[in-house]
Amino acid sequence: MNGRLNGKVALVVGGARGIGGGIAERFAAEGAAVVIADLEDDDGIALADRLGGLYIRTDIADAAEAERAVEAALSRFGRLDILVQNAGIYPWTLIENTSPEEWARVMAVNLGGCFLAARAALKPMKAQNSGRMIFTSSITGPHVTSPGHGHYSASKAGINGFIRAAALEFAGFGITVNGVEPGNILTEGMKAHRSAEFIAGMAHSIPLGRLGTPEDVANAFLFLASEEAAYITGTTIVVDGGQLLPEGSDFRINPS
Repeated sequence: MNGRLNGKVALVVGGARGIGGGIAERFAAEGAAVVIADLEDDDGIALADRLGGLYIRTDIADAAEAERAVEAALSRFGRLDILVQNAGIYPWTLIENTSPEEWARVMAVNLGGCFLAARAALKPMKAQNSGRMIFTSSITGPHVTSPGHGHYSASKAGINGFIRAAALEFAGFGITVNGVEPGNILTEGMKAHRSAEFIAGMAHSIPLGRLGTPEDVANAFLFLASEEAAYITGTTIVVDGGQLLPEGSDFRINPS
């Protein structure tokens, strides 16, 4: 590793496992002090201990808990340089069966969590006149969707709009705001809730021939958190193995 984040302090919301865990590990490997905020206590504590960081139990849909996570980072490490809001939920429910309560909860965590995390991190970042805010969006919502993901799709499309607005508002304080749009990533949750047949079929639909890994996504977050991305704000990076490219299912070329 090259120490690209030496001396930086990163708060990774939703960082206990999966994509968030991969981000936390990648940041720590590059020299960052990492604070993990999540509701998965066992995984979060174990990962924070292994990385020499801090775990704080956080429901990012709660404004007071978002503030408390930022305060914990400041108390432990004295500053906050990087905010990652990766926490998200994705229940499968057709629109006609979605209750107002379920809709509100998805919006509160996925989209509201970005607002509350950004608002909480803004004060210390303004004070030091620098910062990186990076949000986990998705190809689902901004580009594609599937039945049962109406609320999830709406929340992720909303994140992209929030990224642009926040980037414009925060630019004068030396703060960049960007996002990453993962495609299908082979996380613990994917393995637990999807069949091997589903995963194989999804891999076949991706031009690079496999699902992504948390490390694939974490590398994009690392770039946006690093000095190399100092002049990039208000945009997103798609990490999907080319999934969005084909016009149809018959896209493979026979080399012969």
